[in-house]
Amino acid sequence: MIEVHDLHKTFRTRTGPVHAVRGVGFTARDGEITGLLGPNGAGKTTTLRMLYTLMAPDRGSVRVDGLDVARDAAEVRRRLGVLPDARGVYKRLTARENIAYFGRLHGLDDAVVAERTARIARALQMEDFLDRRTEGFSQGQRTKTAIARALVHDPRNVILDEPTNGLDVMTTRGLREFLRQLRAEGRCVIFSSHIMQEVAMLCDRIVVIAHGEVKAEGTPGELRARTGEDNLEDAFVRLIGSEEGLHA
Repeated sequence: MIEVHDLHKTFRTRTGPVHAVRGVGFTARDGEITGLLGPNGAGKTTTLRMLYTLMAPDRGSVRVDGLDVARDAAEVRRRLGVLPDARGVYKRLTARENIAYFGRLHGLDDAVVAERTARIARALQMEDFLDRRTEGFSQGQRTKTAIARALVHDPRNVILDEPTNGLDVMTTRGLREFLRQLRAEGRCVIFSSHIMQEVAMLCDRIVVIAHGEVKAEGTPGELRARTGEDNLEDAFVRLIGSEEGLHA
């Protein structure tokens, strides 16, 4: 479980302060997929970076399985599997070698890495390119490799930042099914998106973020009921109070 309380983050720029996150708070539970839904620039990625210890908040706190991110950062990282907004893979290594490298960083022995690589590769349908060097990979192949290496240490909490960006239809369908499998295993899954269809199809709960603030939180049905809208997109536009939602 991931508990987020009153997160704030401000960046200093030449033109003045930019308040990227303003008091964001929510709880992502085990056995559920929690979606962060918002237009581009809403503060989703900044929020996630604070969750997975890449960035320290100016104020507020995050707890992962009861552990404080600020005080227990090393242990928190062991409990997290993260697909960041940057999808870089080591181009001179094969997909299998990329995954193995991350497994060794987590202290896993070769037998465990091999077993988990095989299991994840089957789930993500990676067997046909697992032993190819990643240079020249498609966007979908790079994303699958990045997800596999994020999960090789078998974390109970998974954070995915825009996981379907740039993926074709078939790869997206496969990734959706994989996320459902993670939920069925009782893991806590958070993913950010600005794609309404993805959130509506996958998420048990939705946190709507705009201008660095949480505008609403609940199940898709609760958000539709709250706004009196039958369509989740219309509910989203009403909740953020701006027509920018139509372009998300």
